[in-house]
Amino acid sequence: MEKLRYFAGGSYRESKTEIFNEVYNPSTGEVTAMVPCCTKEEVEEVIGIAKEAYESWSRVPIVKRVKVLYNVRRLIEENMEELTYLVAQEHGKVWSEAEGDVLKALEGTELAISAPSLIMGESMMDTSTGFDTVLYRESLGVFAGIVPFNFPAMIPMGWMTPMCVAAGNTMVLKVSSSTPRTALRFAEIYKEAGLPDGVLNIVTCSRKEAEIFLTHPDVKGISFVGTTAVGKHIYSTAAAHGKRVQALCEAKNHALVLKDAPIARTAAGIINSAFGCAGERCMALPVVVVEEEIADALTAKIVELSKDLKIGPAYDKTSGLGPVINEKHQQSILKWIQKGIDEGARLVLDGREVKVEGYENGYYLGPTVFDHVTEEMTVGAQEIFGPVLCIKRVKSFEEGLEIMNNNPFANGSVIFTQNGHYAREFSRRTHGGMVGVNVGIPVPIGVFPFAGHKDSFFGDLHCLGKDGIKFYTETKCVTSRWFDEEEKKNTKVSTWDGTI
Repeated sequence: MEKLRYFAGGSYRESKTEIFNEVYNPSTGEVTAMVPCCTKEEVEEVIGIAKEAYESWSRVPIVKRVKVLYNVRRLIEENMEELTYLVAQEHGKVWSEAEGDVLKALEGTELAISAPSLIMGESMMDTSTGFDTVLYRESLGVFAGIVPFNFPAMIPMGWMTPMCVAAGNTMVLKVSSSTPRTALRFAEIYKEAGLPDGVLNIVTCSRKEAEIFLTHPDVKGISFVGTTAVGKHIYSTAAAHGKRVQALCEAKNHALVLKDAPIARTAAGIINSAFGCAGERCMALPVVVVEEEIADALTAKIVELSKDLKIGPAYDKTSGLGPVINEKHQQSILKWIQKGIDEGARLVLDGREVKVEGYENGYYLGPTVFDHVTEEMTVGAQEIFGPVLCIKRVKSFEEGLEIMNNNPFANGSVIFTQNGHYAREFSRRTHGGMVGVNVGIPVPIGVFPFAGHKDSFFGDLHCLGKDGIKFYTETKCVTSRWFDEEEKKNTKVSTWDGTI
């Protein structure tokens, strides 16, 4: 069995740990590798390597830094097939979704290539007579990225690394032990692209070792994606130690379907949003709030179209729904389905007995749909992170909006309607940070921030967009004054006359 290594200082290193975790192929249930749980000493050593690399990397002119990212962009495109297969093989999302994961990493790289224009500061002459002020954006030092399993390309290599290194910082990524291969392959790509050793480093470890990032004096900031409970802990602990934090957390996104929405088109959009990536994404659409007049028709169409999804191995390009990440998570989803039944929801499509011929040991679940879900049922309120859709019935727009806004999470929210007034009211009043109007997955392109609200995000600056460049830089204001020959001879005390 292959034992993977961690990546530090530009090369792979053998861990001295005695603890290794299994890496699975979710499509087959087979163990493909063992990944180390790096020791406390190894994590601290990697932080030191990143700190040392920062001293020289931060002094490289930004136009030269982004030349490395131009090379990264080219290498991603040249290795698209390989990277897509890696994502599909270790995560389980089907080919088109795996390719989309890699394309999102490419998108984040292209955004970071524009860093020279994004990082430009501001200036003003004569802020007071003879005084000029210039605002610069500067790098900070070592950043840590704590990465979940569900987007092994996009999150570490689209959201975190490109902008971090373009801004002149160095990065230590703690990637998921379930999906480490993709990030490690990207590390090779960055090295081939010309990134100096130590600027990008990758470790795999447990939460115990990752805790070091939150208090280590050489780590200046934390970018985290994961559960709300862990995100709150990271935010409070790291902020208390003077670090900047962006913590992107869990969700329970809702869609409001009004009675004028086209049934077939709306159902198709919901299925893609609810069951894509087997529901293992924070922008999934696990709850539909629908007006009663069309609830029966919409539910029937969702069930009908869901049955047409071809369930199969991720790297089979004809598969429409792949497996979930591992057996533990599969069992968690199964418990949620049973809980929904116990709570009184009506199970109108049951995906629990799915078997894929030739892949009987894979971690498959079919589309599962609950109808008549009420607000008292936890199945419709808490994140399941699987291919489970809950349908809630309401009498009006106002009732539906109230239900959605009562949820503690606010990553995304969606409305399906042909009514411009309600679409505008929804966009203005919904708590969701990313809003879709007849768009099931309202994730904006990278020039805009990934902007969750409420318990879906903790911090001040979101990832991507202008927020991204601000997160990875800090401002410095320089005020200067120069004298001509006569002024040099004048011994009169000069004072700043623009005091606040």
